Amino acid sequence: MLVGLNLSNNHLSGVIPGGIGNMKMLESLDLSGNQLNGMIPQSMTDLTFLSYLNLSHNNLVGRIPTGRQLQTLTDPSIYSGNKGLCGPPLPNNCSSQKVPKTTSNKKYKAGDEVANVWLFYLDIMSGFATGFWGVIGVLLWKKQWRQKLFMFAEETKDKIYVAIMVRVARMKRGREH
Repeated sequence: MLVGLNLSNNHLSGVIPGGIGNMKMLESLDLSGNQLNGMIPQSMTDLTFLSYLNLSHNNLVGRIPTGRQLQTLTDPSIYSGNKGLCGPPLPNNCSSQKVPKTTSNKKYKAGDEVANVWLFYLDIMSGFATGFWGVIGVLLWKKQWRQKLFMFAEETKDKIYVAIMVRVARMKRGREH
């Protein structure tokens, strides 16, 4: 159900996954400014709701797939910076270029995915630990900040309590009349 995906300027490498066409509701896709290589998957023609696409400034090669929604995206700038791409809407004619075969794309091992998942979780845990101890650590060592935080929490709690009690009193008065 994803409608927008912006992964631009993230130093991503590798190929665009062939299953990208399974995101049927995708309206906006921006993969620009990465180091993606290989061919644009034919499955991208299955993105029938796609109205914005930017694949510029990567290392993509081969013929730009034609069909369905991709034919409505006629701005050549969405493919700029990919010297190996050819076909409409680009002025490069594919017959003059040597188009690589799709079988030359790198095959990923199952172990690579497991390693990537662990790296992802490690990144999440280290970010959480840094943020948590960045706040809690300061509160442990800075007595004045800790006191101000607790005073703020007390005052906020009191204000919420008073606001609720005032509303309850108004509601009771409203029923009595």
